[in-house]
Amino acid sequence: MRDHIQKMQGEEQFSCGVVIVAAGRGERAGQSAEGPKQYRTIGDRPVIAHTLDIFATWPGAGPVVVVIHPDDEELFAAARKRMAGTLELTVVHGGATRQLSVLAGLEAVAATGVEYVMIHDAVRPFFDHTLLDRCGAALREGAQALLPAIAVADTLKRTKAAGLVAETVPRTDLYAAQTPQCFRLEPILSAHRRAAASGRSDFTDDASIAEWAGIPVLLVEGAVDNFKLTLRRDLSMADEKLTRMAIPDVRTGNGYDVHQLVDGDGVTLCGVFIPHDRKLSGHSDADVALHALTDALLATCGAGDIGDHFPPSDPQWKGAPSRIFLEHAARIVRERGGTVTNADISLIAEAPKVGPHRQQMRENLAAILGISLDRCSIKATTNEKLGFVGRNEGIAAIATATVVYASRSKPDVDDRY
Repeated sequence: MRDHIQKMQGEEQFSCGVVIVAAGRGERAGQSAEGPKQYRTIGDRPVIAHTLDIFATWPGAGPVVVVIHPDDEELFAAARKRMAGTLELTVVHGGATRQLSVLAGLEAVAATGVEYVMIHDAVRPFFDHTLLDRCGAALREGAQALLPAIAVADTLKRTKAAGLVAETVPRTDLYAAQTPQCFRLEPILSAHRRAAASGRSDFTDDASIAEWAGIPVLLVEGAVDNFKLTLRRDLSMADEKLTRMAIPDVRTGNGYDVHQLVDGDGVTLCGVFIPHDRKLSGHSDADVALHALTDALLATCGAGDIGDHFPPSDPQWKGAPSRIFLEHAARIVRERGGTVTNADISLIAEAPKVGPHRQQMRENLAAILGISLDRCSIKATTNEKLGFVGRNEGIAAIATATVVYASRSKPDVDDRY
């Protein structure tokens, strides 16, 4: 765990509200069938999905409010599905200006009772946890307002009529502002309300509103890569950067299940009923193989286990076919951007014989998961008369699922030196 957050959590859990500003039209980026620039695809996912994922995995993130344009409900819903992680958030509609959109977001965050807030542009997807930790630490140390910024490196010129240079502007003490701009919630919300009531709408960022309201703004070190995607070429460069950084996100999940054998007329394994002098005891059809594979799939995206989704205390699942559970897990994987590439099940039982039914079991898996037969494996072994399996008291199953998710990013080594 990161040092700053560990220090914060030593006293109490740090929780900072987040406002993501995503209501702009982005005219300077040009028109696109994908919509405004926050919904354009970079690295195979919408810009805003990359941005939200950073907050989704940051321990200090509290309530998250996304401010969108009223016309973008469907665009945002589609982009949200492309997130690599999960994040509970509130969606509100923005106003005619960025300033009014931020105010709408602050009002929504205020309803949650948090003490701090970070205001971040949806089109700045290249920030990281290190920057957020730095900002969070400064807030906890008493800052009323803080601004991530980078010292200006380029020589600056002021022009006059006809584009002629009027003077060179000294760059000493000049900084380029970034987001997230961070505040104690009550003072910045009050300042925004005052600005709106006064008719002022010319503020270019939230730090400038804080300055106008007399709130001291502290500079903190920004991040070189934390640039705003403004022009079409910015989007192209961002896409190239992420494509170059992309590595396969291959995940493997494991599942284990066991059910007791009791008097009966047969067992169901991988959806195949096999006549036998015993049956498996369970709330559903007790298909131990599909239960183990369901857990394996859920494990690839951190979605809990079969009991979380289908509790045995719920009477609606009594006697239910276990393919329902596996279909549900596969659907969750797909919704989170995953593609199932392999399913492997090992059955451990003294009886009945699995071999004669292996092909049908594999075909069932292929049909449920929507993958080819050669990606489905069923194996069986005995327990050599040892343990509860060896005593014919139960059947166990071990399953492994391999899923490839939408590409994630790795550090750009060249940029660090």
